[in-house]
Amino acid sequence: MTNHLTREDLWSLEEYDQRRNDFRTQVMTHKKDRRISLTDNIRLYFEDRMTIQYQIQEMLRIEKVFSQEGIQEELDAYNPLIPDGSNLKATFMLEFEDEAVRKAKVKELKGIENALRLLVSDYGEVAPICDEDLEREDAERTSTVHFMRFELTPDMIQAVKQGANLGFGIAHPALNVHIPAIHDNVRRSLLADLD
Repeated sequence: MTNHLTREDLWSLEEYDQRRNDFRTQVMTHKKDRRISLTDNIRLYFEDRMTIQYQIQEMLRIEKVFSQEGIQEELDAYNPLIPDGSNLKATFMLEFEDEAVRKAKVKELKGIENALRLLVSDYGEVAPICDEDLEREDAERTSTVHFMRFELTPDMIQAVKQGANLGFGIAHPALNVHIPAIHDNVRRSLLADLD
């Protein structure tokens, strides 16, 4: 399944300006069912075609890009974040507002992106494929933003479609999290990505 956006899917800067408020409201409502709080400060934001279209339209607007080459560059950068039927794609964020706390946490939680697991009831866990675009961690700390892809087997996808729970866990020396089942509204939204 290819769900990638093309130039034809995007609005011109002028048209987007007219549609922006309504589209933004629609996207913000949609995103509420695509967010999982693993802790008070660590969240997963699951991407799909709508969320990525919004990000592209906003980038084009902010940067005032209207050339075909510039638009294609944005499409090439963001299209890989759209799930393609066998996976879920997410932005993993460490959200510590206080700068001193954030500086300490990115050191303490080094490697956390690789400690995260998607749990499919009765089928085990799925490790994320992290930061395929570029390395976001160094020898001392992790990044506050990671891009993740969770590849599910056909059996897992079938199980989820038939009602198997989706959950998440983190087993890291500085943090243990176990969420055996996500909220039903989020599960239904993510199920649409597995087509």
